[in-house]
Amino acid sequence: MDRNLALEFVRVTEAAALSCGMWVGKGDRNGADQAACDAMRTTLNQLDIDGRIVIGEGERDEAPMLYIGEELGSKNGPKVEIAVDPVEGTNLCANGVANAISVLAAATEGEGTLMHAPDCYMDKLVVGEGAKGAIDITLPAAVNLRMIAKCLDKDVQELTVGILDRPRHERLVAEIRRAGARIRLVTDGDITLAIAAIDPMTGIDALFGIGGAPEGVITAAAVRCVGGDMQAKLVFRNSGERERAKEMVNGDLDRVLLTEDLAAGNVMFAATGITSGDLLRGVRYVADGAYTESVVMRSTTGTVRNIHTRHRFDGGPRY
Repeated sequence: MDRNLALEFVRVTEAAALSCGMWVGKGDRNGADQAACDAMRTTLNQLDIDGRIVIGEGERDEAPMLYIGEELGSKNGPKVEIAVDPVEGTNLCANGVANAISVLAAATEGEGTLMHAPDCYMDKLVVGEGAKGAIDITLPAAVNLRMIAKCLDKDVQELTVGILDRPRHERLVAEIRRAGARIRLVTDGDITLAIAAIDPMTGIDALFGIGGAPEGVITAAAVRCVGGDMQAKLVFRNSGERERAKEMVNGDLDRVLLTEDLAAGNVMFAATGITSGDLLRGVRYVADGAYTESVVMRSTTGTVRNIHTRHRFDGGPRY
């Protein structure tokens, strides 16, 4: 069942990418996000699942669709927890910049679960299978780099680390450069960076730094699927965020979260490129349709499939 379901989830991210792809470079991030949300919700409702959004566009009073707790699907299928980011990198899409993707993670209830992450920051450290078990987010970056390099049979100088380009990372960037590693700074999209870090073909060896907590859960699903490793800690900007987290997260809020704390059991991950980047090619429109490139992963088998799709439509995308 989950083999077919994983491929169905690719249809969902393809639909979102095809719809918001028409907004690439138009400078309207809200229009792009709305188009992706509409298409993603429509397609999810076509699936034979009893789905529930656990990470989406926000609380019900903040988002008209794909809100946390929204139930989707025909109800004639397995219970599934779903985490979505219809446009990872809305600014990238609006400005026509590389690496915007549509992404979804899911866990079948009874066999897995996704952490109901609060809307706060999360400090993340992500590596691929080759460095699994070698990281410790409580240690300095330089120490982690030495351990990662040893596992990968590289010198620290040969490592490349992905980091979001934010003022909060100035000290981290300086520490990593002092250690001698190379850095790939990106303006948006740490899910894409994390996926690159667990793919040995991308040349990125690790993700360091602070991004969104909901995005961290989606990242963890992909890490689970490929046997990589992730550690994280919640980061609160104010007391209100901490209090909100107490309602959603069991246990010590300051503890180190491991991969399975974020995404456990039978999980699936799917993503489709919106703008071409390091991970996936973006949507390419032709006279009677479009081409998309997607990736889909399953934790039960560890399979990673790259899917190139030709879509034919007349009068608008058909999913």
